[in-house]
Amino acid sequence: RHGVVKNEDTFKTSPFHFDLWFYFTLQNWVLDFGRPIAMIILPLEWFPLNKPSAGDYFHMAYNVITPFLLLKLIERSPKTLPRSMVYVSIIMFVMGASIHLVGDSVNHRLIFSGYQHHLSVRENPIIKNLKPETLIDSFELLYYYDEYLGHSMWYIPFFLILFIYFTGCFTPVAEESRMPVAALLLMGPSSLYYWYLVTEGQIFILYIFTFFAMMALVMHQKRKGLVLDSNGLFLFYSFIITLVLIAVWVAWLWNDKILRKKYPGVIYIPEPWAFYTLHMNNLHAAKESL
Repeated sequence: RHGVVKNEDTFKTSPFHFDLWFYFTLQNWVLDFGRPIAMIILPLEWFPLNKPSAGDYFHMAYNVITPFLLLKLIERSPKTLPRSMVYVSIIMFVMGASIHLVGDSVNHRLIFSGYQHHLSVRENPIIKNLKPETLIDSFELLYYYDEYLGHSMWYIPFFLILFIYFTGCFTPVAEESRMPVAALLLMGPSSLYYWYLVTEGQIFILYIFTFFAMMALVMHQKRKGLVLDSNGLFLFYSFIITLVLIAVWVAWLWNDKILRKKYPGVIYIPEPWAFYTLHMNNLHAAKESL
């Protein structure tokens, strides 16, 4: 039966999945992190503002490739995992990523019209003067679908699948609790991408609860004499490094008054693209004026 851990699965182990983790890291950097960059650097004549941008096609590819890789990762687990939960999570993931595709496409295209990500929707100069004022409500609805509903339906299933996979990454053999060189090489790019995912997606609460759940599971399994295998160590250490990177990022921008206004409250984690439109865009404009 699906979701039942078989006795013969309990002590199975699997080698480090270099191919899958490499594909994950590559497509995350190219298709997710790279999509807004591709939209900005490619000539506007190739992708008019009333048509999908290059970044949108990157996003479409991401929405197809990532669920496939997640399913392959689950298939390689040494334990029989709850398939129904995995399938529902994949469906939710695709729905959320697709909702995000539409909202993010419009929001990023607005940059060419002067939209500033470090400001709220109503504070943006190109938005607050719209007539009738009900149009502003429509843009706020678009922002809600992009930044809240889309992100929730995208990232919650994503982290849930990673955690489900993580539950099967334990072994009683201490010699198998070590990472190969390939894993160490991938850990940096992987951790840096998770930093981008958490900060740009504004999902620190989801990330930190997932990390705490991982820590609790590690301590619980340790009492049973089980340790993480190479895949579990790779995922666990990547999350640890991600937390360090987030702390450095927040400390660096701690006294930024403008970003503080955009991100009020106890949890202050600015988005990288808000930082870009606030500081880097101004820097580029100053260079062009010289």
